[in-house]
Amino acid sequence: MGVTGPIRVVVAKPGLDGHDRGAKVIARALRVAGMEVIYTGLHQTPEQIVDTAIQEDADAIGLSILSGAHNTLFARVLELLKERDAEDIKVFGGGIIPEDDIPPLKEKGVAAIFTPGATTASIVDWVNAHVRQPTGA
Repeated sequence: MGVTGPIRVVVAKPGLDGHDRGAKVIARALRVAGMEVIYTGLHQTPEQIVDTAIQEDADAIGLSILSGAHNTLFARVLELLKERDAEDIKVFGGGIIPEDDIPPLKEKGVAAIFTPGATTASIVDWVNAHVRQPTGA
């Protein structure tokens, strides 16, 4: 609908997980690829993440979860996006997520999951292919 400019991505670390090196690496890779990135920092609640995404007019939310709380935290973010009529914001994520948990997360609406070993290039390529295409960029 006439949206212009670079893809906008909120990169977030929900929950109590205090390890953010991977999230910072992804945020930088997305920035280098020409996207606008808003990194929320550590220990964000799903409510804070969704508020930020809506306030920043984000096209996507990238969640980094290493704590094992991925089922609860992804579900809550998706639930809040639905409540706020913002389901057009794609949610993707990565971290320590068991293979058996990936299909149910995708069924709930998580667009993609990147596990350890995924390259920054593969994540950038996925965002470029599956999130709003910038116009006039």
